[in-house]
Amino acid sequence: MNRVATIPMQRNLSTAIQKSQQQLAETQLQLASGKKARDYAALGTQTVRQISARSLLSRQEAQSTVANTVGTTLSLYDANITAIDSSVSDLQKSILTAVGTGQSVGLQEAIEQTFQQFRASLNASEGGLPLFAGSQTDSLPFKPAKLADTVGMAASDAFSNDGVRASAHVADGVDVEYGAGADEVGTKLFLAFQKLAAAGDIGEKPTDAQNTALNEALSMLGDGLVNVRNINAENGRKQQQIETLGTRADDRAVLLKDLIKKNEDADLAQVAIDLNIQQTTLKASFSVFSQLSTLSLTDYLR
Repeated sequence: MNRVATIPMQRNLSTAIQKSQQQLAETQLQLASGKKARDYAALGTQTVRQISARSLLSRQEAQSTVANTVGTTLSLYDANITAIDSSVSDLQKSILTAVGTGQSVGLQEAIEQTFQQFRASLNASEGGLPLFAGSQTDSLPFKPAKLADTVGMAASDAFSNDGVRASAHVADGVDVEYGAGADEVGTKLFLAFQKLAAAGDIGEKPTDAQNTALNEALSMLGDGLVNVRNINAENGRKQQQIETLGTRADDRAVLLKDLIKKNEDADLAQVAIDLNIQQTTLKASFSVFSQLSTLSLTDYLR
């Protein structure tokens, strides 16, 4: 004789309802958080890939930050070296005019001002630390305070920097050394200024001795400018290299973020559809369970 029982059916339906409720809860969490899963374990086979992608992303972002920081520093080097180039070039023109015309009105002032620009640029700082000092950051790299201080001073005594260069890890396997020392940039120009200082104050018309000193200084300024421009050209090459590496790091970071997003972020449109379907299914399950719970064999034995 076949038995008629509703309890097993109720149990099966109750289990199905619990699963539907769990799925609905997970879907609601996805909608609220915008993520497919609450932790890496829930990502299943994508877990290792996600951890690796996030590690690579952190590395690329760090390298991009370093590249931007170094790029800013190199821009400061460029600005100060260019300022020296521009001011000394203007002084050259003034000296050429004085030598050519025999009139040197205002030349002494121009020499003094150019020296101060030269000094200010070599003693420029970033974050309170001298740019051109190497590792000797506890003192200014260029010592003479005024033009007259250069007279009789040895070039080695005029500078207090060392040859240590900063280094930055800007890409996998790529470390870039950058920077320049004050003596590297300014020794030849210092000797030119020393020559001009030794000539004494130049009045409205230079003396024969001063003319000789001016001509010698012109040649020395020219040599100094060649050196300054070579250093700035190398600095510019480093700027280009850093910029390129920084751009590559940014591009890789974008790709990695997109990969991580695809594996972690939920498709909110699909989540909304799933949520609606699951709510409808759950309501239907509740309705069926309610109807099944009211069934009794006595209803059919009357």
